[in-house]
Amino acid sequence: MVSFTSEEYADMHLCYGEARSNSHEARRIYQQRYPLRHIPSHPTFQEVDRRLRETGFFKPPKSGSGRPRTVRSQNNEEAILQAVKNNPRVSTRRISRSLGVNHVSVWQTLKQELLYPYHLQKVHHLRLATDCRPRTQFSQWLLHEDNLNPDFIGKIMFTDEACFTRDGILNLHNVHEWSIENPHGIHFRNHQFGFSINVWSGIVGDCFIGPFRLPHRLNGESYLNFLQNNLKELLEDVPLHVIRNMYFMHDGAPAHFSHIVRNYLTGWFGNRWIGRGGPVTWPPRSPDLTPLDFYVWGFVKDIVYATEVNTEDELWKRIVDACEQLRFQGAFNRVRESLRRRLQLCLQEQGQQFEHLLR
Repeated sequence: MVSFTSEEYADMHLCYGEARSNSHEARRIYQQRYPLRHIPSHPTFQEVDRRLRETGFFKPPKSGSGRPRTVRSQNNEEAILQAVKNNPRVSTRRISRSLGVNHVSVWQTLKQELLYPYHLQKVHHLRLATDCRPRTQFSQWLLHEDNLNPDFIGKIMFTDEACFTRDGILNLHNVHEWSIENPHGIHFRNHQFGFSINVWSGIVGDCFIGPFRLPHRLNGESYLNFLQNNLKELLEDVPLHVIRNMYFMHDGAPAHFSHIVRNYLTGWFGNRWIGRGGPVTWPPRSPDLTPLDFYVWGFVKDIVYATEVNTEDELWKRIVDACEQLRFQGAFNRVRESLRRRLQLCLQEQGQQFEHLLR
């Protein structure tokens, strides 16, 4: 029986793909390309492709090959389960080393007991002594109003600011580069010449408002100037009856809490605004309760930072383009449903973190 190297098997598979799974044509291409090699029969090309799909290997398995069977005793199983009970976050390899048990045995024992390694989920930090009650009160108020008035949530203009930098946010766990050989790809971080843009946006009903470029350092005066001179222009495309009845929401940022800002909002909206020190108090540290934080900024940043940003103008253009895509997604009704679900979970958890329960 003729034996082939891994390189020869790989070349056979490439020829088979080039021939569009025609084994006779693949054999002809292989013979033309590698005349000094032993030419395999045409069924060999089919077999190589089948073996690669089913086993992930080019070469046929050796007789009697494979991982040795592991021996699991009752004592070992009890020790493995006790280790997990003592520390649910312990790794299987650490258990294997500490008990002197084969790593495969650890996996088999845990699988047999229907134990699964669930990933931890990130949630924002809360000051449990002071934050839970305001979050619960706000959730109760908003759900109550939404039950009394049809789509009350759709009448709130949720607003927020976000800072976009040159580096952005990159999760290298989800970034890869396909190649036959390791290309040793790199991603530049911490540029010597950085830049950033402070962006404001809002949502009311199915209308997306903005983006608007705010000053880098936002204070009460600059934020008031935005409300007086820019926000009304941004609302030109929003139906007048929506503006007359809507609530205005912003979080508790220092610029929002300025005395002159609160007086202006009271003069414009009366008791129909939500914020720190407002007629309806916005609960501190609650990005999980505003659509801008739990939906919009993530959507926009995924698009903006898909590839490296080189200039400030390019960064702003990407932000505008991403917001245009968001505007026509038609997802705001689902976002409002998500907010209702979040409010219910916030009550269920008595104001504590709940995002890990959404999935």
